[in-house]
Amino acid sequence: MTRNGTSRLLVSRSLPVTFAAVAVLSSLAVPRPVFGQAVAIAEINGQVSDPSGGAVAGAQVTATETEKGVLHTTATDNAGRYVLPNLPVGPYRLEVKASGFKDYLQTGLVLQVGINVQINVAMQVGSVSETVEVTASAALVETRETSVAQVIDQQRINELPQNGRQATQLILISGAAAYGDSGDTGSKTFYSSTRISVAGGQGNGTAYLLDGGDNTEAMSNVNLPFPFPDALDEFSVETSAVSSRFGTHPGATVNVVTKSGTNAWHGDLFDYLRNGDLNARNFFAPVHDSLKRNQFGGVLGGRIIKDKLFFFGGYQGTRNRSNPPNLITHIPNQASLNGDFSSLTSAACQSSGKPIQLVDPVNGNAPFAGNQIPVSRLNPVALKI
Repeated sequence: MTRNGTSRLLVSRSLPVTFAAVAVLSSLAVPRPVFGQAVAIAEINGQVSDPSGGAVAGAQVTATETEKGVLHTTATDNAGRYVLPNLPVGPYRLEVKASGFKDYLQTGLVLQVGINVQINVAMQVGSVSETVEVTASAALVETRETSVAQVIDQQRINELPQNGRQATQLILISGAAAYGDSGDTGSKTFYSSTRISVAGGQGNGTAYLLDGGDNTEAMSNVNLPFPFPDALDEFSVETSAVSSRFGTHPGATVNVVTKSGTNAWHGDLFDYLRNGDLNARNFFAPVHDSLKRNQFGGVLGGRIIKDKLFFFGGYQGTRNRSNPPNLITHIPNQASLNGDFSSLTSAACQSSGKPIQLVDPVNGNAPFAGNQIPVSRLNPVALKI
């Protein structure tokens, strides 16, 4: 059981869906070049040197995605520098090979969205059959960008409560983030879109990226739908001197990355229940709220061809039930359509027990005799509606 009377059960249920939000995600990856979800979201760079500090030119540098076996390879230039851009998030193994030097192997690297990591390699003289292995245990440090960023990782996405499983609410746990102005987001905007102000920016001044592509609603400059939490890998909230590649909005950039397939099969089934009977009654409310919400589905990822071709897909269905609001609506009867409002304005039809007198604003608020309005004064379009 979690907050708001929400429980999570790892079982599947077959329910009729009256309202469903469906997200289907797929990813493809092959060895160099990489397609599909291989978007510009992380980078490794650095310099390769010999024991005396001199540059090692032409060294082969390879970053391997350990969960997929996908290779990203480059070579150092004359100054010993290398850059591996456009790396998907996840765990990596870094290898450096050069003639006359021992192979260099560094494991335990985990790249997060938007990070640029500098790894300088000092090679040791030896035969190619020897290897110097380094295990990275400390957190990687951003060394190139001047912006301030916070990563909302998969653990927090799965553990923190979200009303209606709307992951955009997790942006608020970043520093200086709050709901922006309450202006209308537009009649055609998706229901989950909201204005979020980051670091004093405007509510519609935040840019959203999904797997490297623009995910901002063009009409009102708010977010398009996020995938449901089980399909999200992580996302970052970046602000303050944001890189020029994120120059579309001045407030902040939210960079979202979905999960992808790997060599190992992975997935889950879920069913979230929210029911007013499980909540405490609002102190000022006479009864419990009547909301009954089921959100159910699952995700599955794996390999089609080992180390070459992968897939990932997900589905979430949402079913909401609640009592309608207690509203009274007056439907015009035939008499009122003919201009006769005497019965509707009588004392018997008023909660106050006092009759109402209709007046003519065109003729100095003179009363209509018998509360009857001439049919010629009625709008013919309104009568048809």
